[in-house]
Amino acid sequence: MIFAGKTGCMKRKICAWLLKVLGWTADEPVIEDEKCIMLGVPHTSIWDFLISYLYYTSIGGRARFMVKKEFFFPPLGWLLSSMGAIPIDRSNPTTMLMSVVHAMEAPGNFHLAIAPEGTRKPVKNWKTGFHTIATHTGAPVYMGYFDWRTKHIGHGKKVELTSDARADMKRIQALYEEMHLTGKHPEKYRTH
Repeated sequence: MIFAGKTGCMKRKICAWLLKVLGWTADEPVIEDEKCIMLGVPHTSIWDFLISYLYYTSIGGRARFMVKKEFFFPPLGWLLSSMGAIPIDRSNPTTMLMSVVHAMEAPGNFHLAIAPEGTRKPVKNWKTGFHTIATHTGAPVYMGYFDWRTKHIGHGKKVELTSDARADMKRIQALYEEMHLTGKHPEKYRTH
């Protein structure tokens, strides 16, 4: 969603300035698809969220992201909502995914950012929830990245999915491995 008006323009400029001050370079413009899923890899620090938010806002986009419903108390909940957060109940993964599917199916732009690693700890098997959401909504998936070594960030290339989530995940992890990305905490990033 492209920001309009003075507030959106000012927010965009502030985010672009902060991104530059922090030494980051935005590699790509906002995704033109009305609906999409952007993966965020490697996810090794809470700073990944801030850098990703600054990036996508600075180029005129608005990404949505999932946050545990327990964080939606005033004033934090108001801030999270204004930034694009979707409150989710992690106690029931199926209900959680379907609520995101329904939100994506509503009219208007919906760019969903997801860290497939699911945690900032090193994990071998990434989560396939984004695959379920993409399959149900038909939303394309982009291989977003933030490289702490080069300080480059982008939404990456579109990846085609099949009906085999596990095989797709192995292929996506192999593609990420070929990118030679470095996380803020390199020891926490595994692609295989």
